[in-house]
Amino acid sequence: MLPRRKSKGGLGTLLLAGAAAYAYYRYTKMSADQKRDLTDNLKRQGNKIVDQFRGVGTELKDTWQKQTNKASRFSESNAGSRFGEGSDYTS
Repeated sequence: MLPRRKSKGGLGTLLLAGAAAYAYYRYTKMSADQKRDLTDNLKRQGNKIVDQFRGVGTELKDTWQKQTNKASRFSESNAGSRFGEGSDYTS
């Protein structure tokens, strides 16, 4: 039988749920123009964040690719020299 896990809820969870309920209440009371302005603003901010970090992602990916290529070349060049046929390795 598996042990029962205790819920790690508490005051933080209750506050988060309350904030979400209040935000939903405020959103439902907005006019259509206010809702459209809110969503347009969120889209603009999201696009700005994506544009800022788009270059960072490609730089990290390029760095990671270079490191993995270097590591794979290193391991391939040493793989046959130690334990392959004709090796001088003796125990």
